[in-house]
Amino acid sequence: MFRPLALIFSLVSLAPTLFATQLDLSHHLIISIRDQKLMLLQNGAKVATYPISTSKFGLGDFWGRMTTPLGYLAVAKKIGDHAPAGAVFHNRRFTGEILAPNAPGRDPVITRILWLRGLEGQNAHAFRRCIYIHGTPEEKRIGRPASYGCIRMKSSDITALYNQVPLGAIVQIVPDGLPKVSKAVPAPSVDTLMALSEKTKNQDQLGSARRTDKATPLLNKRASIAQNSPRA
Repeated sequence: MFRPLALIFSLVSLAPTLFATQLDLSHHLIISIRDQKLMLLQNGAKVATYPISTSKFGLGDFWGRMTTPLGYLAVAKKIGDHAPAGAVFHNRRFTGEILAPNAPGRDPVITRILWLRGLEGQNAHAFRRCIYIHGTPEEKRIGRPASYGCIRMKSSDITALYNQVPLGAIVQIVPDGLPKVSKAVPAPSVDTLMALSEKTKNQDQLGSARRTDKATPLLNKRASIAQNSPRA
């Protein structure tokens, strides 16, 4: 089902001829056709899972068939920085129109675009076929095959994913279910780090005060002995 990650590393040597952007092996997206879900991994640990929608016309990389390709691809371009949720794109350009989720009668590409380039023979046409991971207003269809070849996501989800995924990130589209992967340990927030720092500082100050208190009686005792000594 999931080919060894060694295959990804072997693709790095082919990147200069296949892919203008350097591959980022620390970020890995797995898209399950069976589950209709996308899993984001960072350094091998699961960061997030999102519902998606792949092609209603099936699988493959055939011209004119609007199918979703399988195999290893990579994020070639990111389009839509700072665009509002629901922003409509035509030929990857913001038209100025904004659609609400499930707006009737419309099915354009919206919000964000991750444009994919194939890294294997079985998906070599993906870039020229304009296979994207993108937002869709048809959020009620998310969770089942409904696209024209691309991978669709809710606007809120594609925005979150877009902010986490760099250019060159590996994308693996598989026909089977998602693997079982351990969750990444969340990084502590700034507030948590500040609280820990303050706690450590207070503990250090308390420890210093205790050491001073213990030393004082000893000094006083020595001073008393010196004063009562016949040699003084």
